[in-house]
Amino acid sequence: MQRQSIGLLLLRVLVGWVFFSEGIQKFLFPAALGVGRFTNIGIPAPGVMAPFVGVVEILCGTLLIVGLFTVLATVPLLINIAVAIATTKFPMLLKLGFWAAMHEARTDFCMLLGLLAIACLGAGALSLDARRAPSGR
Repeated sequence: MQRQSIGLLLLRVLVGWVFFSEGIQKFLFPAALGVGRFTNIGIPAPGVMAPFVGVVEILCGTLLIVGLFTVLATVPLLINIAVAIATTKFPMLLKLGFWAAMHEARTDFCMLLGLLAIACLGAGALSLDARRAPSGR
């Protein structure tokens, strides 16, 4: 088994698990992480958007973990993390300064870069995408 394949598997599991677990928590803790949080940060229609984002995170996170439609699954998650950074971390940067914002944004930036790496590199050999691919590819 190639080291690159194992590395891509670990990257997919890392990034996918964070989104998957955050999506579930939007339903388990709606006041703190779901509708309540979306209301506090000014997301329009929080009663619709929080569950929608939660489902996207659960579904796309799962797709990343198993490596199915992997590159496609990064697209909604990239939009998700871009909105998260724009609505929570950028205002923090303006209010509290660079280092406070960087401390709070570390996971967001890791997820952003992890998603970009997955989008560039694909799922790897240890994925359902690789099993679906025609032989000889």
